[in-house]
Parts: sequence; structure tokens; C-alpha cells
Amino acid sequence: MVKAIIYRKYGCPDVLELADIEKPVPKDDEVLIKVHATTVSPVDCHFRSGTPLLARKMAGGFLKPKIVILGFDIAGEIESAGRNVQRLKGGDQVYGLVPLWANGANAEYICVSEKVTVHGFRVQRLWVYRKSEPFIREL
Repeated sequence: MVKAIIYRKYGCPDVLELADIEKPVPKDDEVLIKVHATTVSPVDCHFRSGTPLLARKMAGGFLKPKIVILGFDIAGEIESAGRNVQRLKGGDQVYGLVPLWANGANAEYICVSEKVTVHGFRVQRLWVYRKSEPFIREL
């Protein structure tokens, strides 16, 4: 089990809760990332509040969210990789964007596809990570 910040209903920040979830297991084309840093962005706030209504559609449900873990920006370290992953390996430090249709980075671990692209960015080897450390707060 690992820790994650989840939400089960739309609303103010009070709907967020710390929960234990199963540690994700990477599929053949995915990497398992130990999350070192993430953000709270306007996108997260719209998904959490469910406003505008388009945010509810993107969160996967009009009455309650199906995507229960927020956090679309990520920096961390690859812990393991699926057997079809070629560009990344365990120990690589990476940063990138989590797809809007997937559970996010507000957890200790997250699986993402090696080939996922969002707004033209790919998960990349981290070269600015060390310079950012003074601004990073742990989960």
C-alpha cells in the first residue's frame, strides 16, 4: 500500500483526503515513477470543484469523479519499467505531464506510458531537477 491524496466527490478543498491505495504495477509499455514533486494547478482545482461542467466530463463523471487522484505535473525517479520500455530505465530522473484521462501524481507512485504525450511533451530525462530542489516540497 502507498499513500495518495484522493477525492470522491466534487467540492471545496475539504473533499481531499489522505488514503492508502494499492501500489501501481507498470504494464508492458509503462514506467513506475516514485513521485518526488508535483503541483496543484488550476486544472486540478477545476477537476476537484467540478466547475465548469466540462471539468466533470473530463474527470470521468457528472455526479462523482472516476479519476480520483489529481496532479498533472510530475517529477520523480523511475523505479521499474515494463518489458517493452526502451528509452527509460530504473534510476532515471524524469519530469513530465500526466494525461488528463489518467489518475494523477498526488501519490507516492504513478505508472505512465513511456510514449505518452501531452501538449507535445514527453517524459524526459531530468536535467533541471537539482536546480529546482529548494522549491520542491515533499508529498
